Amino acid sequence: MSKIAIKEDIFWVGAKDPDRDVFDGLMPLPQGTTYNAYLVVGSEKTALIDTCEPEFLDQLLGNLEGVKKIDYIVSHHAEQDHSGSIPLMLERHPEATLLCLQKNKDMLQTLMTIPDDRIQVIEDGGEVSLGNKTIRFEHFPWVHWPETTITYIPEDKVLFPCDFLGSHYCWENIFAGDDPIVYKGAREYYVQIMMLYSMMTAKHLDRLKQFDIEFICPSHGSVYDKPQIILDLYEKWMRAAPENLALIAYVSAHGSTEIMANYLGEALEKRGVKAVLKNLIGLPLNELAGDLTDAATIVLGSSVIMAALHPLAVYTAFLLDRLKPKAKFAAVIGSYGWSPNPLKKAAELLPSWKVDVVGSVIAKGHPDAAALAELAALADTIAAKHREAGLMK
Repeated sequence: MSKIAIKEDIFWVGAKDPDRDVFDGLMPLPQGTTYNAYLVVGSEKTALIDTCEPEFLDQLLGNLEGVKKIDYIVSHHAEQDHSGSIPLMLERHPEATLLCLQKNKDMLQTLMTIPDDRIQVIEDGGEVSLGNKTIRFEHFPWVHWPETTITYIPEDKVLFPCDFLGSHYCWENIFAGDDPIVYKGAREYYVQIMMLYSMMTAKHLDRLKQFDIEFICPSHGSVYDKPQIILDLYEKWMRAAPENLALIAYVSAHGSTEIMANYLGEALEKRGVKAVLKNLIGLPLNELAGDLTDAATIVLGSSVIMAALHPLAVYTAFLLDRLKPKAKFAAVIGSYGWSPNPLKKAAELLPSWKVDVVGSVIAKGHPDAAALAELAALADTIAAKHREAGLMK
């Protein structure tokens, strides 16, 4: 590859990783990812915005071929997929100065060796001139690390938001346009990386309104050449009320819990609540993630295995407790052989997710008529809760 023009004298020069299938040992990457770096050529100075994982340094250097001088290297975020190659780039360009906020400097020097005399600390809200272009720095904490910075070039109306607004998507065409595949990846990325901090970071959407933006250039995935699309989606994901939707995520060892999940789903549909069923066996996290932005109710279903909830149900409960989706209601269903206690205690796996647990239905073995009647009553309760919350017409 070679550098790709975003606007006049602003280029993508990063690295593509189409074969990476998991991120942080947790997040599936069905479409790979990119490590976006950008070259900004001013009339007097040249800046490299972010770098890449060290193993992809050759791609970055290839895209910078012919660039004889780099005056500044900008670091938005200390995590190695963006900053891991900074020490190597500083070695190759002894004339370059690393620009970052103080918080970022502290974390960078914790994670890698960068001498003090190669770093220039910029104040929050500070600006650095490249001649005919200006780089403005602003601290945007918890999107998704405490030191994260965004930068903006007012002369070109280009925003560099680091991980904020990004996606794990290894593109063929760098510009997102209105391609639904890009925004599906962006939603999965939001759930898996940003949702945990959404209560704190929603205010950053308002801060972006101060900027006149033509292009959004995140640190992963596509460049948004229609920026309002992703901004409106984040507004919806972060702030809009959940939808009249119940997500039933279940794991069934011998079919009994699956019968319960299907029965509850049908009962909810009859009462006007859309139900989405997800069998957790073999389900990658990204396939569960999408519905977490929309569901008003999440039902966790599990068999009892080895005198405990099924490990997949425990894992899903852990994710719910950490991600804290905006669902208002939760419930538990499941089947057991000889001890119902793990199902009775399932809500204890959600200590920090502030959600209203509206009921549980626990069957011994194959669900009998009494268990099915309890599931119908649970569907009544969920529908009533949705109606009271103004989610049903």
